[in-house]
Amino acid sequence: MSGGTTDGDGDDVLEVEFRFQRSAYPFVRVSAVADCTLELAEFLPRADGEYAEFFTVTDADPERITALAAEHEGTEASLVETYRDGGLFEFLVSDDCPARRLAELGALPRTVRGAAGRGSIVAEIPTEADAAGIVGTFLEETPEATLASKRSKPSMTPLLSRATLHRTLEAELTDRQREVLQTAFEAGYYDWPRECTGEEVASKLGISSATFSEHVHAAERTLIATLFDER
Repeated sequence: MSGGTTDGDGDDVLEVEFRFQRSAYPFVRVSAVADCTLELAEFLPRADGEYAEFFTVTDADPERITALAAEHEGTEASLVETYRDGGLFEFLVSDDCPARRLAELGALPRTVRGAAGRGSIVAEIPTEADAAGIVGTFLEETPEATLASKRSKPSMTPLLSRATLHRTLEAELTDRQREVLQTAFEAGYYDWPRECTGEEVASKLGISSATFSEHVHAAERTLIATLFDER
């Protein structure tokens, strides 16, 4: 493959796509019941094995989306931003989520989409990982999923790029939020695999883990909402 310079080390990663039909997972079920489209905007790890999945939802009443997501055990949904034809939601998931399970196995979900009751997840698997083992384990544990495609691609995109952060840090975040988010970024909190925990970043800042979580979560929500407003 040829192309421009990347931020990675030049090694290829494996990109895999899984598809889901008639699934009870919220991003699939909600799209069927509410006749709408859900697309992953960002996927961020939280403490205690939880993940925050930011979804844009189009062609749906935001209140109905929150209610439908809440019916799924292990999922909490909150509205971040309202748009004319939908909104940006944060889904906090703790179990029974295919994107979360892929992340635990060592893959990084990049695209999660649900439309008309059909779902798909595109994930990246780093070079050093056991790709066959990850795919095999996921398919064995997730009978609703089928492997639709796999291909090699150069480098691996970071969860949040340095360029993206600097475009909005100055204008939209408080000084404290900016300090916390920048420290976390530079420490490798947003690398994949993650190079440090939230507790370690909190220690660097001289604050408690709870205070770190409060600041970093507020900053992430502001940043993601701002990016979608600009789009």
